[in-house]
Amino acid sequence: MSTGSRIGRRFEALKREGRGGLVTFVTAGDPDRRTSMEVFRGLPAAGADVIELGIPFSDPMADGPAIQAASQRALKAGHTLAATLAMVAEFRRDDADTPVILMGYYNPIYVYGVERFVSDAATAGVDALIVVDLPPEECDELLGPAAAVGIDLIFLVAPTTKDDRLPVVLAKAGGFVYYVSITGITGTASAVVTDVAAAVERIRRHTQIPVAVGFGIKTPEQAAEMAGAADAAVVGSAVVAKVAENVDETGAALPGLVEAVLSFVGELADGVRGAGAKGAAQ
Repeated sequence: MSTGSRIGRRFEALKREGRGGLVTFVTAGDPDRRTSMEVFRGLPAAGADVIELGIPFSDPMADGPAIQAASQRALKAGHTLAATLAMVAEFRRDDADTPVILMGYYNPIYVYGVERFVSDAATAGVDALIVVDLPPEECDELLGPAAAVGIDLIFLVAPTTKDDRLPVVLAKAGGFVYYVSITGITGTASAVVTDVAAAVERIRRHTQIPVAVGFGIKTPEQAAEMAGAADAAVVGSAVVAKVAENVDETGAALPGLVEAVLSFVGELADGVRGAGAKGAAQ
């Protein structure tokens, strides 16, 4: 990880502050572009240290019901990969510092065209990609072009990842390692913090880049625990669920949606920052 990158600088800053970070996920275009852009733009002030922006996809096989529904709302509203890149470019007009990661599946990237996609993503201000259905053995056609324009590929490591496979995954990883703390889909059960701490320690024996923990984190208390056990906590389904709580039966945004989502992110951030302050004082 280059300390010259936005991700590198952000994790260095978190280290100086003596705390873990908060990574938040929202689906681009959910429930419509204007509302989604308001949420996206407001996340840093609410306390998000890093933002994952989901690319809507019709078959998000690694995601649970909350993010599946978010993708469907966005697609119904006409959102596209090109519109997602345009959102990042708009975000960058006001925020040159917050790392932005696009998370999704390979099919939309392949259809868009790999070279064109990474060029447009870099121009827009994307820092890294998480492509959940592209394993390290199959990633070279994206990794090379992405690296050439300064975009990292972030890979997922699971509780089932064996020690002999870790070097294979981590050899091509950039940005940070995403530790999936449970087996299964997003937004389901929650992990035990002692298990996560042991897993993070195992990963750190193989790499110097930061480790972020995600899947199953629903509350500020859980976010604080996981950020304390790793370098950051990733909260996705719980944030997306706040969007779902504030749409009507047709999927249209209700008044107060943006405020409700950003208020929840603020609670998560307060938990993470409070845990960091306690740890620094001990």
